Amino acid sequence: MNYEYTKVTSDNELEDILALQGRNLKRSLATSKTASQGFVTVEHSLHLLKKMNAIAPHVIAKHNNRVVGYALSMHPSFANDIAILKPMFQELNRLDVADYIIMGQICIEDIHRKKGIFRCLYIEMKAQFTNTFKHIITEVDTTNVRSLNAHYAVGFKTLGTYTSNDQDWVIISLPIR
Repeated sequence: MNYEYTKVTSDNELEDILALQGRNLKRSLATSKTASQGFVTVEHSLHLLKKMNAIAPHVIAKHNNRVVGYALSMHPSFANDIAILKPMFQELNRLDVADYIIMGQICIEDIHRKKGIFRCLYIEMKAQFTNTFKHIITEVDTTNVRSLNAHYAVGFKTLGTYTSNDQDWVIISLPIR
C-alpha cells in the first residue's frame, strides 16, 4: 500500500483525526483490545486541534486521500489546555527539560498497523521540527505496553516516570538532532 505523509492542511483532515481518535479511546475499546492493540487516552476538540495545528502542524498518513494515521504536535505553550497533561508538563519542568515539542498523541487505523506508518510519522515529525526543537517528548500510560514498545523501537528513551490520576506514566524523549 502507498501512503502519503504530510502536514494537516484542512478541517476535513482534523475531523478524520477526531474520528480515528474516537475509535481508539481506551474507554471505547474492550480490555482485550487495549492490551493487544494499544489505545489513546486524551480526547481533543476540533477547536483545540486547530489551535495546536496553527502553531505546530500535525503529521498525518493518508491512504486513498483518507487519514489512516496521525501524530499530533503540541507546542509547550498548550501546557494548561488539557487537564490530564498538566502533570506531565510539571514533571518536565521538574526534570528541567527544554527545547522540545510534545507529540500529543499517535494513532494508526487497525487495518494499517504493522506497515511502518508509526516509524514514518516520527520520521516526518523529526524532519518538520529539525531546525526548531532538539527533542520530541511524549508520555505513555505504563499499561499501554504496545505503545511503549513501539516508541522504544524507534529510538525513544525514558526521561522519567510519575503517577497521576491513579495512572502510572513514562515520559520518553526522541532526539531530533
